[in-house]
Order: sequence, then structure tokens, then C-alpha cells
Amino acid sequence: MTGSTFRGIVRRHAELGITLIAIALVVAFATTSSGRWANFYNISTILQVTATLGLMALGVSLVIGTGEIDISLGSTFGMAALVYLWLFNHANPIAALIAALGVGVLIGWLNGVLVTRTNTPSLIITLGTLMIFRGLAIALTQGFSFSVAYADRGDPVYQALGGGEVLGVNTAVLWLVTVLLALSVFLFATPSGNRLLAVGGSAASAHSRGVRVDRVKTFAFVACGALAAFGGVLEAGKLGFADGSMGRLMELQAIAACVLGGCALAGGRVSLVGTVTGAFVLSSIQSYLVVIGVRPQWFILLLGLIVVFAALGDKALRTWALKGR
Repeated sequence: MTGSTFRGIVRRHAELGITLIAIALVVAFATTSSGRWANFYNISTILQVTATLGLMALGVSLVIGTGEIDISLGSTFGMAALVYLWLFNHANPIAALIAALGVGVLIGWLNGVLVTRTNTPSLIITLGTLMIFRGLAIALTQGFSFSVAYADRGDPVYQALGGGEVLGVNTAVLWLVTVLLALSVFLFATPSGNRLLAVGGSAASAHSRGVRVDRVKTFAFVACGALAAFGGVLEAGKLGFADGSMGRLMELQAIAACVLGGCALAGGRVSLVGTVTGAFVLSSIQSYLVVIGVRPQWFILLLGLIVVFAALGDKALRTWALKGR
């Protein structure tokens, strides 16, 4: 393969940079952890974390694709988990799932309407809803957690929603793959997906061609809320409990996964495979730091440094590719 051919591949595939970084990190982590990182149990755990983070990242990638941002999805994740577990114990699993997803849709719709009707920057609106629903979650739990009794965790619905495994793989991972495939078809093979990317590329141009920009943006926020809520349900199913702080800072990790994966913050470019790969990289880094015994007070610092260097490496690769034009 010639240098010019490789440059062309990098330009056409935004996810290639983060994929190469992921491979390099996997090799580095596997060779420097004396087998503690590269084993079935640990890789399975990483994939479980990737599944819930990846769902959140896929949702926010749609919002980013329209040129907006949503930093409220961490609180949406937590609220949905609490609603799911409470209704699981007091009603039935199906009602619990529907209500939890409804919470996500409602928060997403609220974000979309406030952003499009008031023309207020989405960063401000979603920062406000982040604090509102995080505060509500903490107030409702009053420092306690909601949980599901071990005797009830054999319920088929509970098992299907993050509480069980298929061939040794947590069901949350299977849901991530399913959602990734469905969104790929929607975004790149349907008129609605094309309109979403067109809005992110140039809202004015899309509007002049008859695209209802406000409706497209609101849909993206609703989808983001629904996927964050679904991620919360799967996380609650995996853990069996949830508290008011669940999902804290996950919104930042989800956005980081999108950016690392090749999504343009200015809008118009979304890489779904890259986004999931970015989520895997972040999950792998966290796992590695735990495995090598990094003290908790240094954990966030080192995670941040590695993410920054990974982002810079990805950007350098893309810049190199663009110079070949």
C-alpha cells in the first residue's frame, strides 16, 4: 500500500485513527500487565462498560451531528435507572422499561424544545437540565439506593436487559451491537439520516431545501435521551442497584468517545463505529489503570492525560492525511 493510498483511506474513514490507537493500546496494556488485563473476565467487564457508555455516546453523536451538544445525558442515565428499578419492584418489568425510556424521551424532548424555541445555546440548556435532574435524583434517593432482590433477578426481562448473558457475553453488549447496526442504517441509508447530517453541515442551507431544522434537532435530542435512558436501564440490570449519583461524569466520557471516534463538534460528520471504538478505548484505559493499581486520587488525572494524548495522536494522523490532498 502506497502512502497516498493510505492517506486516502484515513480521509474517507474518520474512525480509522481511533481504531489504530485502540489496537496500539490493547497491545500495550496486554504486554505490560502480566496477564491481569488481557484475560476473559477483564475483557468481558470492559465490554460491559463499553456497552452502556457506547449507547450514551451513540445518542449524543446524533446531537453532535446536528451541530448541537447535550451534556444532560448523565443525569438522564441515572434518572432512568432509578425509575426502572423502582417500578420493577412496585409494578412489572415491562412497565418499568417503558417508564424509564419515557423519562429519557421526555428529557430529550424538553432539551430539544428549549434549544430550538428559545435559540439558547444547547450547552447552557443541557447544563441546566443536567443539574435539575441530577438534583432530583439525589433528592428522591436521599442518600440511599434502589435495588432488586437477588430472588427477582432471574426474571426473563431483567436477564435480557443487562442482567444476563448469552454465550458468556452480557446482554448489554448485544444491545449495543443491535443499536449500532440500526443507527447505521438510519443515518447513512435513509432520507431522515441524510437530513440530520445536512442540518449539522449547514442549517441555513438545509432549511432552504425544505428541511425542518427544528424538528430534526428535536428528534436528535429525543433519540439521545432515549439511548441514555436505555443505557441506564442496562446498567441497573447489570449492577442490580442504582443511586442518585449514577451516571455522574459519564456525559463527558460519552462526548469524549464521540470526538475521539471522528465526530465533528461543529456538526455534519458522524462516525458511529468510531464512537463505539472511542467508548472501548476509554473503558480499556480505565480498566488498565485499575489493574496496575493506580491510586484513586490519581485515577482521573491519568485518565485525562491518556485521553488528551490519544486525541492529539488521532488529530495528527488526520492532519497528515489531509496534507496529501
